[in-house]
Amino acid sequence: MNSYRESLTPQMLDYDTFTDRGHTRYLPYLMYFHRADYRSPVVNTDRLGFRISHGANATASVAGERPAGPVRLLAGASTAFGLGATSDRTTLSSLLWSRYAPSAPWLNFAGTVYSTAQEVILFLLHRHLLPEIEEIIILSGFNAVALARLPEWQRGEHGAFFFCGDYYEQMAELRARHQPSGLLGRRPRKATPPIPEVPPPASEAIANAVELTSRHLAGWQQLIAGTGARLTYVFQPLATWLREEPAPEEKLLFEELDRIAKLGTWEKLYGDVSSMEAGRAYSEALRVACEKQQVNFLDLNPVLREAISGKEWIYVDRAHFTDHGHDVVSRLLAECLSLR
Repeated sequence: MNSYRESLTPQMLDYDTFTDRGHTRYLPYLMYFHRADYRSPVVNTDRLGFRISHGANATASVAGERPAGPVRLLAGASTAFGLGATSDRTTLSSLLWSRYAPSAPWLNFAGTVYSTAQEVILFLLHRHLLPEIEEIIILSGFNAVALARLPEWQRGEHGAFFFCGDYYEQMAELRARHQPSGLLGRRPRKATPPIPEVPPPASEAIANAVELTSRHLAGWQQLIAGTGARLTYVFQPLATWLREEPAPEEKLLFEELDRIAKLGTWEKLYGDVSSMEAGRAYSEALRVACEKQQVNFLDLNPVLREAISGKEWIYVDRAHFTDHGHDVVSRLLAECLSLR
C-alpha cells in the first residue's frame, strides 16, 4: 500500500531526490546550494542552481536566459523556492509572472533550508547577474525561529544554519589533525562535545530570530540602496500558525510525516514556536522590526485564513504548499502588495 505522501503528493519523491544530502553542493560563503542544471518533470534549475520561473510565453532564471528589462525577485527559503509544487509552472514566482503580476519577470531567488543570513549573502554574491530590479519580496520566517532554538554555541554571533552540527564536527576533526603532536608523538584527544542544551523558551527564540532578521534586513536595505527597488518582508503562512485544525488531507500527511520522522515529531521539535499564539507574537515583533528598518511588512497568515475554508487542502506538509495553495498565496500577494 502506498503511503499518503506517495498517493496524495507524489511530487515530493522528486523533491526527496533533489534535496538528497548525498548530492549537496558545498559552496564557499553560502555553505550549500541547490543542485545545478537539475532536470525533472517537477524541478529544473539553471547552471548555478536557481529554479526556473515560467511566464505566459517565456522562462527565466537568475543565471539563465530571461527577457530584456527589469525583473522582480522572490527570495526566502524552501517555501519561496516552491517545494511542494508539482512543476516549475506552479511555484509562486511562476504564478506571479504568468497570472497575477505579469508586468515584469519574477525570478526565483530562494534557497532551500536557508537562514536569513544565507538569504542576504545569496543576493550579495549574485547581484552582478541581475539587471534592474523593481521589486524584492522575502517570504520567510519559520527557518529563523527554528534555528533560534539550537544551542547557543551553534548559533554564535551570526545565527545557526541547518546541518551546522555536521560542520562543527568536521571542523573539530580538522583542527585536531593540525594540532602539534605531544612529547610521546601522540596527538591530543579530541575535545568532548558540549553537553546538549535545553532549547530556549519560545519567547527567547522569537526574540533571537527577530533580532537576526532585523539585522539582515538592514543588510538588504544597504545592498539595494539607490536601485529604487521596493523591499517587502512577507511573514510566511505556516500550517500551525494558520489554523488549529488542518484539512483532512493535511491531517493524514502530517500524522504520517510524524510517524516516519527520524529526529522526532513536529510537536517535539517545534511545538512551542509553531503554535498560533507564538505565531501572533512573532508576527508582531517582526512588524516592529520591519518598521525600524523601513521595510514593508505583510503577515500572510490572517489574510490566507480569511481566503480559504476550514477544510481547504493547501499544504503538502506544515511549511509547503500544494499547487492550489501556491495559487491562492500568489493571488493574495499580488492583491495585498498591489502588484501588477
